[in-house]
Amino acid sequence: MSSSDMALQDEYNGLLSPRIIDDFTAYADVCFRSFGDRVKHWITVNEPNIEPIGGYDQGYLPPRRCSYPFGLGVTCTHGNSTTEPYAVAHHLLLAHASAVSLYRRKYQGEQGGRIGLTLLAWWYEPATQKPEDVEAAARANDFSLGWFMHPLVYGDYPPVMKRNVGARLPSLTARDSAMVRGSLDFVGINQYGAILVEADLGQLDRDLRDYYGDMATNFVTVPFESTVTRNQQVPRLGLRNHEAPWALSKLLEHLQTHYGNPPVMIHENGAGHEPDPSGGFLYDDEFRAHFLRVYVEAALASVRNGSDLRGYFVWSFMDVFEFLFSYRFRFGLYGVDFAADNRTRYARRSARWYAGFLRGGGGDLTPAAAASVSTRTHGSTYSE
Repeated sequence: MSSSDMALQDEYNGLLSPRIIDDFTAYADVCFRSFGDRVKHWITVNEPNIEPIGGYDQGYLPPRRCSYPFGLGVTCTHGNSTTEPYAVAHHLLLAHASAVSLYRRKYQGEQGGRIGLTLLAWWYEPATQKPEDVEAAARANDFSLGWFMHPLVYGDYPPVMKRNVGARLPSLTARDSAMVRGSLDFVGINQYGAILVEADLGQLDRDLRDYYGDMATNFVTVPFESTVTRNQQVPRLGLRNHEAPWALSKLLEHLQTHYGNPPVMIHENGAGHEPDPSGGFLYDDEFRAHFLRVYVEAALASVRNGSDLRGYFVWSFMDVFEFLFSYRFRFGLYGVDFAADNRTRYARRSARWYAGFLRGGGGDLTPAAAASVSTRTHGSTYSE
């Protein structure tokens, strides 16, 4: 949490207060006025469907608010996990819409930019083809992606959220709905794979429920591999995230069929790994080059199937400090020696593969995918 965020948290509880909407809009006004002559693609909020859960339900993100028994590995001293995530998401949604309204009214005509937001979009897939598990996956996608996409396209929260959450879900007034509906020129997507889920409708019988209780599902798989030994009290991250390019295909098809096929920018997609305990460098990251290849192929196939996919960005250009994983999980095409004073960088195999792809060589894509690369990589469709 930055010092400016902390000041607002101390003054009026930050995102928990509707005052954040006006302050966020004022901040956006300064950005549009100062940088709009150069910035032509604006993202108002990054992953607003994650911050409410991590910061106000499970408590592992700032400001670390949660309530018993819902905290994830933290001791909850302040917060209410049953109500606060929904209030925070509501204020983020209205803050986004207010900033978009300001941009369109005051700046877009002259500056000619486009504006949207970016959602973390795991694809939720049923663990079995039992009807209840198929419904659970649809419900999970509504709670995750639909939490914001449904009001942005239709002006209200998904019906399943209204039904399961009830009075704990804030209502969008007629004025709110009119401002929120259509308040995006494109949607940014951060996509790393799939989560298999099964139904757990018994959670709806509990008097005290948080976001995941309202979703009424169990996660059969988790986004990143976990390994646990008998001597470990807390699971640690495994070597890499699972490869599931079909999840990207299904996600883009879902946006196409359920939300009017909005323009899409994939803002994050990539493969992570743990550093070598011996401190050695990882040059030959064939797994990452393969990950990128199959996901790019899936993206190209979705375009051919009618998805309005406009851009693709790899996460990440180089190893960085990961917000959740610090330096324990590395996604970079370029490795970084964090032990060196000058943080020496070195190109991995994935960097060489991706550079060749961007030059129009097609890498080792399938013939059908490679055929469309030459026309797409020489424009602005694919970039780092």
